[in-house]
Amino acid sequence: MASDKPARRAVVTGASSGIGAEYAAALARRGWDLVLVARRADRLDALAGRLREGCGAGVEPLVADLARSPDLARGAERVTADDVALLVNNAGINGYGPFTEVDQALLAKVLDVNVVAPTALTRAALPGMVARGRGAAVVNVASLLAFAGSLPPGPLPHRAVYGGTKGYMVTFTRTLAAELADSPVRVQVVCPGLTATEFHLGTGEAPVGGEARVHEDGGMPPADVVAASLAGLETGEVLCVPGLSDPGPLTGLAEAELALRNGSGAVLADRYRAADARAGEPQ
Repeated sequence: MASDKPARRAVVTGASSGIGAEYAAALARRGWDLVLVARRADRLDALAGRLREGCGAGVEPLVADLARSPDLARGAERVTADDVALLVNNAGINGYGPFTEVDQALLAKVLDVNVVAPTALTRAALPGMVARGRGAAVVNVASLLAFAGSLPPGPLPHRAVYGGTKGYMVTFTRTLAAELADSPVRVQVVCPGLTATEFHLGTGEAPVGGEARVHEDGGMPPADVVAASLAGLETGEVLCVPGLSDPGPLTGLAEAELALRNGSGAVLADRYRAADARAGEPQ
């Protein structure tokens, strides 16, 4: 006899290590079945085996490089299935380096993995989630470097494109959450700071090989990042900053944005009008 129990499968990208692997483990412990997406088949198979044995989860490894159009298309097709109720867009690469020196092909890959892929997967998943009319969610993993702006490198990395992609994810997610406010779908962007993973051991040109490692700078345990994200998702938190104890800056951000939008009027601001007048004066 077929079960009437609603589908409860999560798709997690970048699941072979770090934050993605922790999402997979945390969701499996909560009773979710999983589709795990990453480039490293050996890591995916090992993780899938552990979660099947330890949690009894149904796990589908999907080996894919989301920078490649055919692989992204396979992922997009999978997230349209009726059993998918949660999409975690975690895959990302950094492409760190001075903007004028980083290989342009690597920067294009950063855009493909960090922007094009999560946008395409979210677009593929959402129509079904909305139409099914029951609780579903999309979680996008960004970074506090989305807010680093003009801060110079040292100790922060050279990050113009990476920071830009994470800024996109923050704005995309917050705007989408407002658009879907009356739907059964929750949308969240999580912005961790430095996290104890292997993310900084490479630029993303190729997967980090060998056993899972942690970069020397340490940071928050990825399990804590995931715990904050899932707790925030339960309460409807759209912008989750795992290390932020006082949520006041989130309110301040919204207030600052409102003040900036007040500049959308049809009248030129006086500070520019005065400068324009001075420019026309004889020297």
